[in-house]
Amino acid sequence: MDEVSEDALLDGRVKFRQPVDGYRAAIDPVFLAAAVPAKDGQSVLDVGSGVGAASLCLAARVPGARLFGLEAQPPLVALARENIAMNGMTGRVESLIGSLQAPPPRLAPGSFHHVMTNPPYQALDEGRASPHPGKAMANQEGEVDLAAWMRFAINMLQPKGTLVVVYRADRLDDLLAALNRRVGEIVILPLWPKAGRPAKRVLLRARKGVSSPVTLLPGMILHEEDGRYSASADAVLRHGAALA
Repeated sequence: MDEVSEDALLDGRVKFRQPVDGYRAAIDPVFLAAAVPAKDGQSVLDVGSGVGAASLCLAARVPGARLFGLEAQPPLVALARENIAMNGMTGRVESLIGSLQAPPPRLAPGSFHHVMTNPPYQALDEGRASPHPGKAMANQEGEVDLAAWMRFAINMLQPKGTLVVVYRADRLDDLLAALNRRVGEIVILPLWPKAGRPAKRVLLRARKGVSSPVTLLPGMILHEEDGRYSASADAVLRHGAALA
């Protein structure tokens, strides 16, 4: 296994280990978890869960929810299981190994209240892949493109279940095309690095089997001019606030 680092999220409430090289969890999984409207007793699937950062953050906010992570890379699943135990979340959070083409039998289609996901941001034909295999797999589409990724996520949802995605703002058109006529009640929240700067990420929330227009929200400014997190971003990143 690659060298790992000891890191923390939510002002230390969530501790986790992740590879020093390759894909590294930062703020994206925290915002992803914050946007999931989960309640106690509900089930959530994290597609492409890595070392479990998003699942751990959501479980910290909603102790009564049941979290399942699906990850194709065995070393990341091993770390995720260590992280679950380290945070005292055994029995509430599980990390399962499998691909979207061959998920484990326990993940039955149509069985989850919510699905959250951070799909690979780069299209297969976009730029050069990272020389680190794990990072390349996390960042660049492979055999499963964005449309197939979204089909899988939606298929796992119960009727009227919620899909939450964090994605590149400049590929929002690709994401909406992948969701076309599959979900409704789409709400888009841009994440602005600073006031007046173009958004680099968007959060998208939608519901299966619901029909209503797309809503574009004003968005959230992440940093003040002096580089500090804004009050609204700090509430999510340090205090685990939900994004209503």
